[in-house]
Amino acid sequence: MTSARTKLRMVERLRAQGIQDDAVLAAMFAVPRHLFVDEALASRAYDDVSLPINFNQTISQPYIVARMIEILRNGRQLNKVLEIGTGCGYQAAVLAHVADSVYSVERIEPLHLRAKKQLSELQIHNVTLRYADGCAGLPEVAPFDGIIMAAAAPTLLPALRAQLAIGGRMVLPVGMNEQHLYLIERDVNGYRETKLEAVKFVPLLMGKA
Repeated sequence: MTSARTKLRMVERLRAQGIQDDAVLAAMFAVPRHLFVDEALASRAYDDVSLPINFNQTISQPYIVARMIEILRNGRQLNKVLEIGTGCGYQAAVLAHVADSVYSVERIEPLHLRAKKQLSELQIHNVTLRYADGCAGLPEVAPFDGIIMAAAAPTLLPALRAQLAIGGRMVLPVGMNEQHLYLIERDVNGYRETKLEAVKFVPLLMGKA
């Protein structure tokens, strides 16, 4: 269930679903997703489903992780990336393969500590984890050339948008009952927003827990 063949089947399925970025597909193959879910769910780790990780949070399905990172990358090497919602650390681990440095913020302390332990055991050293309210981003580390959010904001967040570098891209789910992915691009003239496909994420919450 955790063999290279199982992971390869996942990658082939992602390619069939329209993921074309070879760097993203290689990162998805490289990261052992089964280590980021409870042992009882390990047999489903490479299925295209989201799975519970406690505290009313989930690990996103492989397709949506690959899709969001492909949009974020847009065919370029990422320098500094901000992730809002570390969760179990899986998406941060994938991002670590396509970015020079990743900053990831989690508001739920047990999840933050679990992700820290898992990334350390995998010897992933270019991810910096922060236990904090992600709604504010990390202005002291900004600007970022990529920002990705793993929870649905009720509206587009100006505080995060302001932390995008010129030429940067932000990918996030937006909405309450109906959610869609949005791509925010920043250039010298300002910001451009593009509404993408419908998605389903846990809601973005404020404050530390």
